[in-house]
Amino acid sequence: MEFLIITGLSGAGKSRAADVLEDLDYYCVDNMPVALMPRFAELCLDAHGRYDKVALVTDVRERDGFGELLSTLDELKAMEGCTVRILYMDADLRTLVRRYKESRRPHPLAGKGITLEQAVAREEALLAPIKARADVVLNSSQLTLGQLKSRMFSLFAAAGQKQELQVTAMSFGYKHGLPMDADLVFDVRFLPNPFYVETLRPLSGLDKPVSDFVFSYPQTETFMDMLTKMLDFLIPHYVEEGKVNLVVAIGCTGGRHRSVAIANALRQALEDKGVACVNVHRDIEK
Repeated sequence: MEFLIITGLSGAGKSRAADVLEDLDYYCVDNMPVALMPRFAELCLDAHGRYDKVALVTDVRERDGFGELLSTLDELKAMEGCTVRILYMDADLRTLVRRYKESRRPHPLAGKGITLEQAVAREEALLAPIKARADVVLNSSQLTLGQLKSRMFSLFAAAGQKQELQVTAMSFGYKHGLPMDADLVFDVRFLPNPFYVETLRPLSGLDKPVSDFVFSYPQTETFMDMLTKMLDFLIPHYVEEGKVNLVVAIGCTGGRHRSVAIANALRQALEDKGVACVNVHRDIEK
């Protein structure tokens, strides 16, 4: 079992790091008392594989027990079947001050007559022995959230685990309103409408006669070519920024014919390129 202790300066990104680790299948606990860590480790070991990867966030908020952290780490490392690593989240003073000003939260060591800068300096001194023993020191000062995710992924992802983007190709009807969760919206009402073909009206874009009708026009093929090329460009950049879900919404008038056929074709095109994609046809039954 792997035990990862997340510690570091307040405001340096420990909670965000824990969020990323949860996506990497770690069981995360924030602000666990140091005195409870060995007992918690024993319980995890007794679970026989249920908790293979555990991350615990601890910092100077645990004032009474934080001084015991070094000895507790030694106790954890001595446990059979338990490996322990320390992730120390760091940031420069200017960044920490800015983040506290933006969040309007007090520093845990701030108090009457103590400036924010003094509180940060005191915390750095208290954490110096822990930082010296850290396996990974990660400075978040210049990192966007996406860059932090990518860095965490490279450090803690399991062998063979890939950072992937899940695409949803959604069809919808404009007369039913725009989808609130759409990241990209494309209007295909410029295409000829199967609704006005009597034999096609009761069908949907999932039916081959409707799809064949929609794709019988050259402008449809041109649109699909341009759309897939745009997504070929965008998806790697979204992944680099740490995005995990992308909703591409395709809209026509009612959301039953043209948009469904295009969204379905888009899913197939992305899957052929190795991109995980699912369909949601929001208004197909309306």
